[in-house]
Amino acid sequence: MFSRQAIIKVSIAAAIVFSSLGISPRSAGQDLQKKLEATYAITKPTDDKTDIVTAGAVLILQKDRIIMYATSNQVLPQNTYKAGKLSEGAFGVHDSVQKFGSFIGHPPPQQMQTQSRHFVTGEKFWVTGIAVQSDGVVFTLFTDAISDVRYQSTLKFVYPKGATPSTDDVLKTVAEVFKVQQDDSAKSDDKGNQQPAADAAPAADAAPAADAAPAAEAAPPAPPATVAIGQSTDEVVAILGQPEKILNLGAKQIYVYKDLKVTFVKGKVTDAQ
Repeated sequence: MFSRQAIIKVSIAAAIVFSSLGISPRSAGQDLQKKLEATYAITKPTDDKTDIVTAGAVLILQKDRIIMYATSNQVLPQNTYKAGKLSEGAFGVHDSVQKFGSFIGHPPPQQMQTQSRHFVTGEKFWVTGIAVQSDGVVFTLFTDAISDVRYQSTLKFVYPKGATPSTDDVLKTVAEVFKVQQDDSAKSDDKGNQQPAADAAPAADAAPAADAAPAAEAAPPAPPATVAIGQSTDEVVAILGQPEKILNLGAKQIYVYKDLKVTFVKGKVTDAQ
């Protein structure tokens, strides 16, 4: 047990350190709290945890894996993130024991049964609370309904032993695990600048521009192909194209087209039907 005198000395030393930086432990924690909540907007669920009252930021998990319990369970599981690794701790062990017991045909006692789910990289959820503590930051997480079940848990970002990281360092650490989904109502152009979801529609009664060019008039239809008595074979081929068949009857030739027969005598058109 520490003596009262030793505790006072430690408190004074901590106060001296923070005062030399121009801040107090309380103000440092408040600053971190504000920045975290500004980045990861809090979601407010209903009291019975069946729905969302006010939607905040949607978080996308960047690492494997987090254990969550159904909101119907009384226990809120705690995961930890330390030195770049996620851990389910005792709750993961309990989940493994529970599944192992069921596997060998001897399920654990009913009071131990929990409805759990493991979340992996890319899955999404809400944050319903952020608590800045002396040894870390705790996020309370809450999901949409998955097969009619909502899940919840906490994730604690544990500070290195004996150290209190700066606000920027904490934000960087949290960003290793959580990415905030961008608002679907905004789009980004090729340069990454935010653009409105849709261009503003012009007023219904807006007059057309005075110098707007009139619509181009439709071009007149081309005249129909015409075959006349006395035309040569070359002229007919230039008009109708090559025939499907040619009937060569000496001085008389018949060019057969799909819907037409053209008769030539001595190389000149004498009939078409």
